[in-house]
Amino acid sequence: MPLTLALSQSNFTVGDIAKNIAIMIAAHRKAAEANADLVVFSEMAITGYPPEDLVLRKRFQESAMQAVEQLAVLTKNGPAILTGGLWRENNQLYNTVFLLEDGKVTHRQYKHHLPNYGVFDEKRVFVKGALPNTITFRGRKLGVLICEDMWSPDVTAQLKAQGAELLISINASPYEMGKAQRRRQVAADRVQESGLPLVYLNQIGGQDELVFDGRSFALSKSGKLRTSLKAFEEDFALVEFDKDIKEGSIAASIGDEETIYRAMTLSLRDYVEKNRFAGVVLGLSGGVDSALTAAVAVDALGAKRVRGVMMPSPYTSQESIEDAAECARLLSIKLDTIAITPAMEAMETLLAPVFAGKPKDTTEENIQSRLRGNILMAISNKEGLMVLTTGNKSEMSVGYATLYGDMCGGYSVLKDVYKTTVYKICAWRNRKQDMIPARVITKAPSAELKPNQTDQDTLPPYDVLDAILLRLVEHQLSVEEIVGQGYAREVAERVARMLYGAEYKRRQAPMGVKITGMSFGRDRRYPVTSGWKG
Repeated sequence: MPLTLALSQSNFTVGDIAKNIAIMIAAHRKAAEANADLVVFSEMAITGYPPEDLVLRKRFQESAMQAVEQLAVLTKNGPAILTGGLWRENNQLYNTVFLLEDGKVTHRQYKHHLPNYGVFDEKRVFVKGALPNTITFRGRKLGVLICEDMWSPDVTAQLKAQGAELLISINASPYEMGKAQRRRQVAADRVQESGLPLVYLNQIGGQDELVFDGRSFALSKSGKLRTSLKAFEEDFALVEFDKDIKEGSIAASIGDEETIYRAMTLSLRDYVEKNRFAGVVLGLSGGVDSALTAAVAVDALGAKRVRGVMMPSPYTSQESIEDAAECARLLSIKLDTIAITPAMEAMETLLAPVFAGKPKDTTEENIQSRLRGNILMAISNKEGLMVLTTGNKSEMSVGYATLYGDMCGGYSVLKDVYKTTVYKICAWRNRKQDMIPARVITKAPSAELKPNQTDQDTLPPYDVLDAILLRLVEHQLSVEEIVGQGYAREVAERVARMLYGAEYKRRQAPMGVKITGMSFGRDRRYPVTSGWKG
């Protein structure tokens, strides 16, 4: 008997069970209009993912389990539902998939492989389920995999041995560079091993540091792509299955720079919207990082919800003042100018007795940055706007940022984006529409905290710095290994010292969206106090 599956690639909110159920009701209605047999939702769709320690609250558990019964009622008329949620049995919690049909729960299956690496820590809150059994649905045997269950061959082998005809994998798989290709390859491996077609459904949306990119798909039993859904957008598609999956619609692919940009845009939009901020405010310095951050904010929220503030000092060049104004004009955002010179003079007078006889150094530079942070936070408090920080991963890696100064804020879209990648993304965005002034991209970057300052006074050239950081952070190579790849020992050792010495700053930094395979935050958790020198 042929089956029509409706894939609902949706944006769920952690903890907002009522809203998540409303999304599922709307998708169920749409699937019914399309005469689908089964509508499929993502992993833990009822609760949102990852719910973290919310699942330890008994009232939350009860609400999530009651929602399963509420959804089941829908299936008295219309398609059956396959969805993720949680279940408590014998005082143990399980990451669960439910089959709902004819008004009741007809199958409940617990996740077998619980990921406990990188950004995942499911073993903290869930108990491992047994290897699953197939589900008989309308005369067909379905094998269901919950996210990580697809990444190991044993679950697929078990389902194949039980006579499964179609594999359905429900997921909450966060984005990182290269992840979509790896998912597709793992799915193809399971298809090749089993000879079974596979449907892969992922969610979309931002959740704190994570962003989910969707890009759901279906593979035939020969591994051919039959259907694919959009990246970073809610989407809905029908998949026809008889002996194999029939050919369906294929979403357009996107390049690396657009992928990163859309990840940043979606994560910022959802962080602002789901936390109910009125909009954002950021320091617009005339530099490339703040210009790109502002462009992302405008694309995420609209120009009326983005406010820039230029805060010149005696060291701010006329060029930077002009570039900030031009950036605001291109983006159609409001720009305030608040000179910090009077505040600098007041601080100098205030601290003169304590600093008497001591030469000026980075202390005075950092005071400027902290004054700017105070101004932005004052506007945030008064206007209900969240402060966006603008530092990139290169700077965050080596501590080229001021604690309680330019690190002050609620969210950072560039936290996991290296400086060299910032330039590539700017070039890509300007090809679509001029949003970032050309001079901002081409001029030498500078913090402008003292006369004639450039970043390269303190840091190696960014192409060298980023290449070494990539090896230290993502690849976790030693200095010896990096030197063996042709980099100067003195530079590699210096970068490593800066990286490990800045851990205390990163521990106090705002959240930022995960882009690479090793972001600072949920991915990479190093001790602040450590005698290890590498």
